[in-house]
Amino acid sequence: MAYLVKKNEFIFWLLCSFAWLIAVVVPLVLPARFFFDANTIVNGVVQEGLLGSYEFATLFYKVTGMAYMPFSLVALIQFPVLMYILYKIGVPDDFHIFNIKNLIVYLAILIMAVFIAMPSKEFITFVYVAVIVYIFKNKKLPFYPSLLLSGFLLVFFGIFFRPYFMLIPIVGLGMYAITFVKLKNKNVVTFVYGFLIIIFISFSYGLIKGEFLTEGTRGMVNANRANTDASNSVIISPVEADTWYGEIFSIFYGFFSVNLPVNGFKHIFSPQIIAFIIWQLLLFWILFVRFTWALKNRDKYKYELWALLLIFSYFIVQGVFEPDLGSAVKHKIGVFPLIYYALYYENSRSDVQESV
Repeated sequence: MAYLVKKNEFIFWLLCSFAWLIAVVVPLVLPARFFFDANTIVNGVVQEGLLGSYEFATLFYKVTGMAYMPFSLVALIQFPVLMYILYKIGVPDDFHIFNIKNLIVYLAILIMAVFIAMPSKEFITFVYVAVIVYIFKNKKLPFYPSLLLSGFLLVFFGIFFRPYFMLIPIVGLGMYAITFVKLKNKNVVTFVYGFLIIIFISFSYGLIKGEFLTEGTRGMVNANRANTDASNSVIISPVEADTWYGEIFSIFYGFFSVNLPVNGFKHIFSPQIIAFIIWQLLLFWILFVRFTWALKNRDKYKYELWALLLIFSYFIVQGVFEPDLGSAVKHKIGVFPLIYYALYYENSRSDVQESV
């Protein structure tokens, strides 16, 4: 009897094959400035090492030999790794059906082909974050050890690769604690609590360093790129972040700019930016809906709830550090295994009836 490929897996692999082709072609057609990070990594601009994102990425690509390959060949190797990771997380039964969840993932796969199939720090982040997802999917591991292990992995990743990842479990744990309190509109209140935590961290940092978090991160990056064409979608708060109220405004402005970027519609003549904005709006909305469902069934979906809290903690932290819309999308793709898991958390639950 002939083996029949399931529709969902057929569409998954068909989309992956198409995106794989795009990944290989992209280095041949896009302008050189698009490959600034990739060239920084492979050309030895930064000395390789174990600490630091550029340093570790440079070491990784030299050790694997991919630093000496054309970017198209790197894409030929790396992109299947990304797709295999998603496949092992699980292809949902309705992946062949055109709905909002699937549309978000379809577009995300295409974004992966463009942004992180080349030498990229986000490729390393993607693979690392996938380990956390596999921990959540391993039901033999009790919940609280899973929670602690995932938090430890994020802190460790922050120490050796991206420092702001250390803030994610701190904000996530605070948000998780507030979910146990009986409140109306708990989903919104949980977000507010997350903002309060990051504001407190920023003020504490300001007392020690003499400048708030957004000043020393997003502000510094964009100041260095002033009057250049490095980015046409920079995130600059209308209020200076050198006062306590300016920093609060800057944090909220950054969060909305990278997660609910309606202010980005001013780039009406940049269709790629408009596409990113629509993708981010849809992504945030559906994750928020699923977060609300998980809160209502917190005992049943405790792993999924914690995954969503980590995602939203990351979104809040992004609002502090992210310099522009392009970087925001690229960095979200770096944590996409966690997002993919949260989008389809009911796929392995036969008794869940909700769908979006």
